[in-house]
Amino acid sequence: MRNLNEETITQAVLARNADMTDRRLKTVMTSLIQHLHAFAREVRLTEEEWAAGIQFLTDVGHTCNPSRQEFILLSDTLGLSTLVTAQNHRKPQGCTEATVFGPFYVDDAPDYALGADVGNGMAGEPCYVSGNVRSITGEAVPGAKLEVWQADAEGFYDVQKAGRTSAQGRGTLHADASGHYHFKTIVAECYPIPHDGPVGRMLEAMGRHPWRPAHLHFMISAPGYETLVTHVFRDGDTYLDSDTVFGVRSSLVADWVRHDSGTAPDGTRSDNPFYTLDFDFVLNPAQPATANQ
Repeated sequence: MRNLNEETITQAVLARNADMTDRRLKTVMTSLIQHLHAFAREVRLTEEEWAAGIQFLTDVGHTCNPSRQEFILLSDTLGLSTLVTAQNHRKPQGCTEATVFGPFYVDDAPDYALGADVGNGMAGEPCYVSGNVRSITGEAVPGAKLEVWQADAEGFYDVQKAGRTSAQGRGTLHADASGHYHFKTIVAECYPIPHDGPVGRMLEAMGRHPWRPAHLHFMISAPGYETLVTHVFRDGDTYLDSDTVFGVRSSLVADWVRHDSGTAPDGTRSDNPFYTLDFDFVLNPAQPATANQ
């Protein structure tokens, strides 16, 4: 095809891709091309702006490393992660809502027995977390696998710290036969996402802050149920209504209850004040798999 112009280029690209055999890929790429071209036409994108956009994406890629996923931060802060999560995890009334995965999950977190200290020396005030995992019909989900992770009191996840020798603030536990779980960790605090890179510069240019409200991450799975990826947010946090990654749901906000020094929930003596968090999770039954359209 020759002599293409701004009016004919879109259809020319779509025609070039007409022989794709993967139907889903064809659907996605056709829509992506149409929207990209429509965006460029709508804003009358200049060559300088196009080059700046390419450089921005290049910088995002160069910032990624084993402990930092800048593209997920970009997706999160533009609301795309929440959109994709919401449309892929519609649940019946009463199920625990899903929210964004975030960039700091790690495969193969260490296994802990119920009641163990998942914080593992992480800086922060002690907190005892407990609750139950059940189905939408109220039945216990015995042996449910709970993967948990969180930032420390300074706002850093263990993977962000150079020279770490063991996992802190993350671990894998299994609910007991009645679906009950409990563990020790530290109090969740609000923190800024990494903002010393291209995503941080983007937020600053748009007049936005980089802060997330205090939360614990959970991923809960059990045979016969949809895997749940969610947070529990600390009530009263300054950033609940302006979470930079748009992850807050009212149903996921809970009280961290402060207690004076004394006997802790695990029966040990705490010489310092401590907190407790009680939160139940309700899982959705797994849906039958459907073929790609």
